[in-house]
Amino acid sequence: MTRIAPIALAATLVATCATAQDDDAFVTFKVLKPEVALQAAQAALEHCRAGGYQVGVTVVDRFGVPQVFLRDRFAGAHVQDTSFRKAWTSVSFRAGTSELNATTAPGSESYGIRFLDLALPLGGGLVVQDGDGSIVAGIGVSGAPGPSLDDECAEAGIAAIEDQIAF
Repeated sequence: MTRIAPIALAATLVATCATAQDDDAFVTFKVLKPEVALQAAQAALEHCRAGGYQVGVTVVDRFGVPQVFLRDRFAGAHVQDTSFRKAWTSVSFRAGTSELNATTAPGSESYGIRFLDLALPLGGGLVVQDGDGSIVAGIGVSGAPGPSLDDECAEAGIAAIEDQIAF
C-alpha cells in the first residue's frame, strides 16, 4: 500500500494544478519581439533579392496584427496587401497558404474560405512556431515570379530566426 500512496498523491497534485490553471482569469502566449520579426523579414527579403526577385514581406503576430513590413525598391504596389494577407491567412488558419491553396480548391468542402475578405490561399504565407509548436507569428512574401518562390523566401526568413525561437 505504501507504493500506491505516492502515486495517488502525485495524480492528485497534477489534477489540482491543471484545474488551477483552467480557473485562472488569464492566458499566456508568446509573440516575437519586433527586432526578431524584423530579422525574419530582412532575411526573407534578402533571400528573394539574391534570387533576383523584388518582393514585399510582412510579419504578423499570432493574432494577425502586422509587426513588420518591408518592400524592396522595385517591388510592385500589390505586395503590401498580398504579403499581409498571406501572413494573416497563415496564422488565422494555422497552416501555410500553399497547403490552404490545395485544401480550398474549387469543388472542395473548404472552397468558401476563398471568399473571405482577408483570406488569401496563395503560396508565400507560413506559420512561425516556437520549439514547442506554439504559433508565435506568421510571415508572408509576395512578388517573386511564383508562389513556390514566395514560400522559399518565407522559409529563409524563418530559418534566420530559428535558433532564437527554438526552445
